[in-house]
Amino acid sequence: MQEQQASATPTSHSLIGQARYPELQGRRVFVTGGGSGIGAALVEAFAQQGAQVAFVDVAEEAAVALAERVAATGHPRPWLRRCDVTDVDALQQAIADAAAELGDFHVLVNNVGSDDRHALGDVTPEYWDRRIAINQRPAFFAIQSVVPGMRRLGGGSIVNLGSTGWQTKTGGYPVYAAAKSSMNGLTRGLARELGAQRIRINIVTPGWVMTERQMRLWLDEEGERELRRNQCLPDKVYPEDIAAMVLFLASDQARACTAQEFVVDAGWS
Repeated sequence: MQEQQASATPTSHSLIGQARYPELQGRRVFVTGGGSGIGAALVEAFAQQGAQVAFVDVAEEAAVALAERVAATGHPRPWLRRCDVTDVDALQQAIADAAAELGDFHVLVNNVGSDDRHALGDVTPEYWDRRIAINQRPAFFAIQSVVPGMRRLGGGSIVNLGSTGWQTKTGGYPVYAAAKSSMNGLTRGLARELGAQRIRINIVTPGWVMTERQMRLWLDEEGERELRRNQCLPDKVYPEDIAAMVLFLASDQARACTAQEFVVDAGWS
């Protein structure tokens, strides 16, 4: 692995370098919710490693623009499909169709999620089901879909995306907190069963990541003060920081890592 060269005190995500993992070249990677934010950073990061990436997203225009941007840089054009992951049949069909075209997947990244705010008293059973259908259920059924192929390949890496929001007792989204906390249980609950086939499963837990959505909705003056008050490191966390950890866990450098949580939050939690 080539060491990344970067400033010791970066002030912008544009200064973040990228380690090289030669073994990822040609490997097949599936990402849920890959059209924007952290998902887009994941798609671009894997493509830059020479991986063949497939992803789904409900926002088709953003997804197509991302695929074209990746291809324009000379990297393999990602396979993509517009897909509402709350429709499990559609999600599993997308994974099956992508695998039929590209081959079985070496890596699955369960990234999709939505941290919409809601109050305890306003939650109905229908709203609960919709939040779970976005933030919890797709991960399980995506894993169910890729595992047979990983077994045929002789191993693989599954990375689930968690959240520090429930760990730091952040209010305003109790259903999201419940769903994201379950990613830890899902990860540990499958590790032994999958490990027998050399399929590793880990969780990457982001802190407050500066996606376009987060900055637009919540990064006001109070948000800036909250960052300074809670993070140990002064620099903001960007999607590329999350992608860097996911790349490591997908690579052979992490071959002994499974059932573990890797927190990327600049020391908040």
